[in-house]
Amino acid sequence: MKIEKINENQIRCTLTREDLESHQVNLKELAYGSEKAKKLFRDMMQQAQIQFGFEADNIPLMIEAIPVNLDSVILIVTKVEDPEELDTRFSKFSPYKDNAQAEPLQLDGADNIIDIFQKICEAKMKSTTRKQANQKETSEKSAASSETPTVDLIRLFSFYHLDDVIAAAHGLNGFFTGKNTLYKDSSDGRYQLVLHQSEYSPEEFNKVCNILSEYGSGRAFSAAGEAHLKEHGELISSSALQQLTQL
Repeated sequence: MKIEKINENQIRCTLTREDLESHQVNLKELAYGSEKAKKLFRDMMQQAQIQFGFEADNIPLMIEAIPVNLDSVILIVTKVEDPEELDTRFSKFSPYKDNAQAEPLQLDGADNIIDIFQKICEAKMKSTTRKQANQKETSEKSAASSETPTVDLIRLFSFYHLDDVIAAAHGLNGFFTGKNTLYKDSSDGRYQLVLHQSEYSPEEFNKVCNILSEYGSGRAFSAAGEAHLKEHGELISSSALQQLTQL
């Protein structure tokens, strides 16, 4: 069980196949809430408290459960001081389902994470089906209007530390695989991530930008600005988000 502290109010826990097997739990049991699954979540929160002093008693929590594959899952747990912010903040953490599906998640303890995980898994399955249908419709429209020029939006995100870029890459968890390049600005030492819309829809690209804005500051960018950065900046990676996720 790997637990990482993102900041004072947020942790990320990766549950691998080995973690699930050691607790004799599978993903289906996580979704439907067996006693073994509840014990696993209690152990997770207790470990977070011991390692990082992450106190979660009587504090509203926002949970994002991201099934990575059939054998592992990532849980992002966020303490929310102002419950009224739940709707807004949760929408930024959820690139895997439409904003219409996002809802505030307030938990009183680890046992209740089970119910939330089930809801998110069900919503993700519906979102995947809907996304596949949308992709098919988009493909058909693209074939019918192949002469229509495409638009490739560009955004620039600045980070003070490389660890912030790594955290952002893990926050996306492989959702974005489009064109992105990381430079180090020699003038101020900041890390500059140039992000292209690529094949993503404006809505999907906006969700990616929302997540990255949790870790760095973003703004609109241009091809001319990117050319200047290529000439005067230090190239770190031509596919940073994909590579840094592996760290």
